[in-house]
Amino acid sequence: MAPTNHTKARELLAIGTEAPDFTLNSTPDQKVSLSDFRGRPVVLVFYPADWSPVCGDQVALYNEMLAEFTESNAQLLGISVDGAWCHLAFAKDRRLHFPLLADFEPKGEVSRKYGAYHDDQGESARALFVIDANGIIRWNHLSPDGVNPGADGILRALDALTPEERGSATAGSTS
Repeated sequence: MAPTNHTKARELLAIGTEAPDFTLNSTPDQKVSLSDFRGRPVVLVFYPADWSPVCGDQVALYNEMLAEFTESNAQLLGISVDGAWCHLAFAKDRRLHFPLLADFEPKGEVSRKYGAYHDDQGESARALFVIDANGIIRWNHLSPDGVNPGADGILRALDALTPEERGSATAGSTS
């Protein structure tokens, strides 16, 4: 039996790399693309599964912190391999106010592009990315699946963005 790397199948996409665009379902009949948010930072939150205790706590924390993300002009997007119907039920139950995107079919395709997929488990890893307004990865973090990474790293990464990397809405409001 070959030794296994239980932390991840691949390395996360490197800081300074252009973030691969994607289009995923946010509901059964609506899609969201990363390029929809060009001009503002995006926080990508890859997580293993809806309904698991750590994932639920993690997304609930980020939901409570939406005002802080908005202050940095950032859009929060959650991604897992769960389907759109599962995401809708989970978001309703947890009263989430940010999109959960279904990396469902082909399973894990976007997670794989970001190096955030567990091939052996068939689910997304617990990985975070801050992408600047120009589509460049400025920060990433891989957390063990059983550990909620919190938001401190995300907030520090957003604070470190230059005005150009933060986008045009830093002086005004977003709708």
